[in-house]
Amino acid sequence: MQTRKSIFPGIMACCLIALSFTACKKDTKDADNDTAPAQDNSLAESNYNDVNTMVDASISLGTSFSFRQATNEPGARVEDVLGGCTTVTIDSASTNRTLVIDFGTTNCKGADGRNRRGKILATWTGKYRDQGTVINITFDNYFVNDNQIKGTHKTTNMGYNAAQHLVYKIEVDGSIVKANNGGTILWKSTREREWVAGASTPLNILDDTYSITGSANGTTATGDAYTISITQALVRKMNCYWFESGKLEVTPAGRLTRILDYGNTGCDNKATVTISNTVFNVQLP
Repeated sequence: MQTRKSIFPGIMACCLIALSFTACKKDTKDADNDTAPAQDNSLAESNYNDVNTMVDASISLGTSFSFRQATNEPGARVEDVLGGCTTVTIDSASTNRTLVIDFGTTNCKGADGRNRRGKILATWTGKYRDQGTVINITFDNYFVNDNQIKGTHKTTNMGYNAAQHLVYKIEVDGSIVKANNGGTILWKSTREREWVAGASTPLNILDDTYSITGSANGTTATGDAYTISITQALVRKMNCYWFESGKLEVTPAGRLTRILDYGNTGCDNKATVTISNTVFNVQLP
């Protein structure tokens, strides 16, 4: 059993948006400004990506890693991955390889400002970098900021693509019970995550870059259906809180499509959302 300290800052905010808009221009003909689908998708995207990162980091580093690396080692410290009140237990010796990330029964605040409690449970079939390895994740009374995260999360190593980059297929079938009787979000996602940089330095998570494509669908906490489609690959450098570039479309059932554009200005919290002829500036959380 090993205990970790603080969540590393560049990884955990793999969310779409918590939309707080300032209009750049307004089309009075179409006042469709409902942001609930994007907001609820943002909550799901953020939390399931956080889980993916925490489990990947734990499994890829194995059972023999140190939580505090020697001062002359260039790699990112593992203590920058999880919160200080977290216990991680890894069993990779048995046939049924298992991982438990336990945040305890009371809220544990991480460096990203999120409070977590409960357990993340994972099993895996082989080495993280081996083609065909499957990682299955479930949850045991796991809460983030008092929102309960439920469902299943499956990662499959698809091997190397033509560019000799590892590609992982990530499938989520989840639900989030929002705090304070805020309703339940349903979220299904199928993504491919291409490891485009940093694979040669496995101890340094923070130099990794991923290119993400795919789609998602779900219902908001009020029961409204929507779909998500990534139209330009989302680029994520793991030393940054936000996507650095890429575009996606959010389409609520029977409503106008919203286009989210992360731009190409590097590591910042700026993006835009376009609904019909209305463009909004977005500050990412």
